[in-house]
Amino acid sequence: MTGSDLTPPGFAGLELLDTPVLIVRRNGELIFANPACENLLGQGLRELLRHRVADLFLPSEPLNQALATAFAHNASYIEHDLALVTAQSAQPLHVALSVTPIDAGANQALIELRPLDQQLRIVNEERRLLQHQANRELIRNLAHEIKNPLGGIRGAAQLLEHELQDRPELKEYTEVIKEEALRLQSLVDRMLAPHRRHVFTEVNIHEVLERVRSIALAEYPQGLLIQRDYDVSLPALVADKEQLIQVVLNIVKNAIQAMKGHGKVILRTRVARQTTLARKRHNLALKLQIIDNGPGIPEDIRDHLFYPLVTGRAEGTGLGLTLAQAYVHQHGGSIEFESQPGQTCFTVMLPFTQEQTHATAPGAQGEER
Repeated sequence: MTGSDLTPPGFAGLELLDTPVLIVRRNGELIFANPACENLLGQGLRELLRHRVADLFLPSEPLNQALATAFAHNASYIEHDLALVTAQSAQPLHVALSVTPIDAGANQALIELRPLDQQLRIVNEERRLLQHQANRELIRNLAHEIKNPLGGIRGAAQLLEHELQDRPELKEYTEVIKEEALRLQSLVDRMLAPHRRHVFTEVNIHEVLERVRSIALAEYPQGLLIQRDYDVSLPALVADKEQLIQVVLNIVKNAIQAMKGHGKVILRTRVARQTTLARKRHNLALKLQIIDNGPGIPEDIRDHLFYPLVTGRAEGTGLGLTLAQAYVHQHGGSIEFESQPGQTCFTVMLPFTQEQTHATAPGAQGEER
């Protein structure tokens, strides 16, 4: 049966709402949830309908009180700021709750769960898009200005090395000049990388994650655990596979380095429904989460973590997350993070269709790992 087959007559219009809504009976039995609510709670409609509303959240007296009051008085009840913790996530959901009886006998009620952070996420995404555009122009101009003299520096160092053949003790210094010029050349190439031509094909995201997992475990064979939590029913993405590998690899490597090679990383994939990304509404999107149990991102760099050359490590270049953000935005997606000591979670959202390809990806084949 499809989601539409499970929708009671008269509730079909609620499926189009951006606001997460539930329909419950007086005894707490669920009879409907719209796609926005499925997305919010991280469960499909069929699974949600197996529960009572109280089972979806950890015990919450304000929620119980809201339901009881609305049914008792046959009138709407509103909580402007309510923290609910689901069984699927330890992170509380901060929502504005309203419970409204929808029949004369007050035997059914409509529950609206409006996430309070939704508007904040939209504002942050707009700010990041504008900042990304400014960063892109800055990086492009800066990289070209740096790239031009580098060839001259390396050439001059080679000529100097030739002139100093009878002074072998000075060769060390010319080698330093050449190596540093080569390092800067590599850095500039990475800064210009987002502006290169993209190759869009059908991509199984789990193949991308498996590649990154293999690379990480080969580099850190001891003390590192990388767990898979895949939704194998996800369709294929239409994307640049190499860029997606680089996005995930940059985030995973940052996590591993923050944990000094010892800790746990979780690679999780889920479907997100009715999601707005880069000012466009998508019926389905990929929700990719990369979670680590490291020390967390330093407070003083969180607000500008995606800016170029910002890093919390002395040996870091500060370009890994900048490039990741650039690649994700070029795919019409978004990237954000939540961090506290003991858990950092990067969430990458990517639409399952790409407008520039004029194609719809078919279902992906895979198996749970």
